[in-house]
Amino acid sequence: MTDLLSSLENTTVPEIAPSRRISGRVAGLFEALQGHFGTQAADVLELSFEGIRGDYHAGLTRKSGGREPWYPRGTEMRNERQLSLVAPDELAVIAGGLGIDEVKAEWIGANMTVEGIPFLSMLPPRTLLFFEGGVTLKVDGQNAPCKFAGKALAENTGAADETAMSLEFVRVAKRLRGLVAWVEKPGVVKTDEKMEVRIPEQWYYPG
Repeated sequence: MTDLLSSLENTTVPEIAPSRRISGRVAGLFEALQGHFGTQAADVLELSFEGIRGDYHAGLTRKSGGREPWYPRGTEMRNERQLSLVAPDELAVIAGGLGIDEVKAEWIGANMTVEGIPFLSMLPPRTLLFFEGGVTLKVDGQNAPCKFAGKALAENTGAADETAMSLEFVRVAKRLRGLVAWVEKPGVVKTDEKMEVRIPEQWYYPG
């Protein structure tokens, strides 16, 4: 197949990395049921095709914002950001970079902390997360850090200069902010539940 692809443009096709599987664990669950960004710890998450039932980010669709400059702000679009997943080791790196003791998942609106997956934030789009209870999430991509989350972090840590902290968070948390995902198969996820990550084939588009 690689040789056939090469003949299309008479050039070398980039290496294709095969799919693979990694095992992990749900270390913590959080939900935003108070009508705002911040999350609170939960023992379980009830997931429908709209996301977490009653959560701030639930919905089959959402309004576009600054992340989608190709649409007028407020355009209704598919909600691919139903859940936010982070890794404790990456949060620790962010905290170190900001010179603070810790970054709690709920301070930046995360719904799930995941352990056992190296470089969680670098999992590629289309990665599938299979939970032992039957739920499946599909990764949309990295959750780019924003000043909104940075401001919430600054407020929770009592930063002397909230504006400076929020801007620094955007810089420090790049590639470490975790992932956003949507529900492919609904059900219930529990704390300490085992999960399997299935990474699809990967390649760089040539040119």
